Amino acid sequence: MYLISLLPFWLLYLISDCLYAVLYYVVGYRRTVVQENLRNSFPEKTESERQQIEKKYFKYLADLIVETVKMISISKQELQRRVVLTNPEVIEQYTKENKSITAVAGHYCNWEWAGLEFSVDSRLFFIYKPLSSKTFDEFFINVRSRFGGIAVAMKQTMRTMVAHKKEFTVTVFAGDQTPVQAEANYFTDFLNQPTAVFLGIEKIAKLIDSAVIFYDMKRVKRGYYTYTIVPLVDDSKNSAPYEITGAHIKYLEMMIRREPQYWLWSHRRWKFKPENN
Repeated sequence: MYLISLLPFWLLYLISDCLYAVLYYVVGYRRTVVQENLRNSFPEKTESERQQIEKKYFKYLADLIVETVKMISISKQELQRRVVLTNPEVIEQYTKENKSITAVAGHYCNWEWAGLEFSVDSRLFFIYKPLSSKTFDEFFINVRSRFGGIAVAMKQTMRTMVAHKKEFTVTVFAGDQTPVQAEANYFTDFLNQPTAVFLGIEKIAKLIDSAVIFYDMKRVKRGYYTYTIVPLVDDSKNSAPYEITGAHIKYLEMMIRREPQYWLWSHRRWKFKPENN
């Protein structure tokens, strides 16, 4: 994988074109999952419209795979050229105020590149859900930590935050993670479906009284992105119950509806139903 990561982008995207054909036409990787998710999320769209989104998604998924491999060797300078933060002054202001940040992203566009590019003069924590494959789990920990970020397993989040409560920290979460069934206690409407939502983001933000921001990502063209920091809640400690959760879920849905092909539709997001909990 390291040798593949050294290939130039033009060649990686040729590989991606071939990979798309294999994933979509030959293997049919999770096509039924994608189709069911799209059908339930966009009942107002025609079958033809949903099929167009499906094909665009698989084309992008192939790009995302080769871009993820590229993370092994890409330089910081090259990454910053390809992933541009449009409003760094927001982060600079929080830094001046010594206001810790809870940053929420979705599995949208190349969220891994955005997290890797994010530079702050502080402790930068990436909260992750360990994968069942130890090999891939170690791979993602290594690439996410290349430029100084610290990977923290989800179960260790509370302990880590308490230990660094008095410091200025930035903690990055994926806001569309599916909670384990035992913790699927809160459901909200998301993409036309009752959806179990992970409440840890809100709990952590309140615990350390951090500002809550959202990564709004856009794909400019193949291999190039922008992301904008969107402040959601500044006074976490005094926010209403589920205010933070509702804010980041609502913004994610808006972003998905804007350009749906860039969300991770092959993920089994709706495994749990309210009636089963």
